[in-house]
Amino acid sequence: MTQTLPGRPLEVLPVFLKLGLSSFGGPIAHLGYFREEFVVRRRWLDEQAFVDLVALCQFLPGPASSQVGFSIGLMRAGLGGALAAWAGFTLPSAIALVLFAYGAGALTGTVGAGLLHGLKLVAVAIVAQAVWGMARTLCPDRQRASIAAVAALIILFSGSSVAQIASIAFGGLAGLWLCRHLPPPAVAGHIVMPVSRSAGMVALAAFFVLLIAPPILERLHILPGLVLFDAFYRSGALVFGGGHVVLPLLREAFVAPGWIGDDAFLAGYGAAQAVPGPLFTFGAYLGTVVAPSPHGIAGAALGLFGIFLPGVLILLGTLPFWDGFRKRAGAQAAMRGVNAAVVGLLGAALYNPVWTSSVKTPGDFGVALVGFVLLTVWRAPPLAVVVVGALGGIALALAKL
Repeated sequence: MTQTLPGRPLEVLPVFLKLGLSSFGGPIAHLGYFREEFVVRRRWLDEQAFVDLVALCQFLPGPASSQVGFSIGLMRAGLGGALAAWAGFTLPSAIALVLFAYGAGALTGTVGAGLLHGLKLVAVAIVAQAVWGMARTLCPDRQRASIAAVAALIILFSGSSVAQIASIAFGGLAGLWLCRHLPPPAVAGHIVMPVSRSAGMVALAAFFVLLIAPPILERLHILPGLVLFDAFYRSGALVFGGGHVVLPLLREAFVAPGWIGDDAFLAGYGAAQAVPGPLFTFGAYLGTVVAPSPHGIAGAALGLFGIFLPGVLILLGTLPFWDGFRKRAGAQAAMRGVNAAVVGLLGAALYNPVWTSSVKTPGDFGVALVGFVLLTVWRAPPLAVVVVGALGGIALALAKL
């Protein structure tokens, strides 16, 4: 029986465009925005489906928040909805970074610095709300609360980039042991992905072919720009643990061969953290200013395409098999543990880097607290909280003069 998808791409696009213009704070904060918009407000999917998607995307290489957004668009309106979700969420920050690369300028001075700091405080409120809401749903008993706590400790006390994957793996193993006797969750119908298994296998094959073939073809000098595409694709394909992990990979790929200077690289990376949307749009900046051809607008397009493509391909390759896997009894127990571990992961991220990089003074805490209360008690839309947090950051900066 054919299932009719509930929405259309033109419904998905404006929702993600709004998020692309207002989702400050990095990938963990983005998940908080997504949960509020699609689970709480619009009810496009339930809490269990959302956290299952988060857990899957945390396992896979690539930008986790963008993969979650792509999946939500896919569930809502098929491949057109997925592309609309990606475009709406990605293009605002990509355009801003291309303008920055062309010298459109960055925010400077007291007001500019205060504005950026206020947006970081908004991220504190968004992530805190996500952790609070998900913990109440996904860690209602001592077994799962304990798994979340241990997962958070793994993240907090490990400086390794694989700690995130290790904490989720721990959650799965602990869930098999501690959660197998809990009543099984009702998972039927939570995730319906309009991707066939054959299409998934093709996507997985394309992922590995594009990872292996370009270095071989580069020696034949067949396609111009292949070297640049390979640098972006390989960086996007090897990123586990969020957008910030891509920094050393891109630096090795672009600064080491002399394609861009270290100062220009770090300036662009700083700008990428100051704009809303996914950090992977840093690829648009690099594509604009990089020395090898193509650069400029064509390089920006190639950078965006190359750095996001591997995460999309491996996601499409995994989704057709995900729903069947998660309905098995052992998988359900493991996923309870994984979901609890995701809560611990978000809780650890709330402390570091979200809290430690933002909350320095009582005033900072006050702005973050106001944002948290607006979100959790007043049910204010995230965009309104962004405005309040930005104004609060500017007020704090002016008060120091």
